[in-house]
Amino acid sequence: MTTRIMVLNGPNLNFLGIREPHIYGSTTLGEIETSCEEVARLLDVTLSFHQSNIEGELVGLIQSARGNADAIIMNPAAFSFTSIALIDALKIFDGPKIEVHISNIHARDELHRHSITSSASTAVICGLGPYGYIAAILAAVQRLGRVPGAVPAGLRGLTPPVAT
Repeated sequence: MTTRIMVLNGPNLNFLGIREPHIYGSTTLGEIETSCEEVARLLDVTLSFHQSNIEGELVGLIQSARGNADAIIMNPAAFSFTSIALIDALKIFDGPKIEVHISNIHARDELHRHSITSSASTAVICGLGPYGYIAAILAAVQRLGRVPGAVPAGLRGLTPPVAT
């Protein structure tokens, strides 16, 4: 059975590669999606990849994941620090919910240090750059019991996206 993972990206992530490259690097969201798709194929995972600058759209996508996805990977971006609506929606979803941040939010300025959406997440990955998405896919699939804790043989030697 193919594992289905919904990948959600919040506001301004459509400008990755342009926006604050000293923090987020030069890798674009499209490049991250391509890398995620490569890994997903190796793991027999189907990804649905989304980005929205609108909180309500992200809430709707999370709600639609019930019955349509086995796990959610989400980079809530700025909504990490403000959105009770995302927290409430995430609590409705029963599968693994992996929160991803490209930067290490704990080493950032005061506004970007405390993610409130983490309270509704199964796990949080931060500071790994674009590779955090790959780590999140592996973590979600492992949480679903579909791969052992070790890296699958098909992934050994795979070149992950690296922030440049």
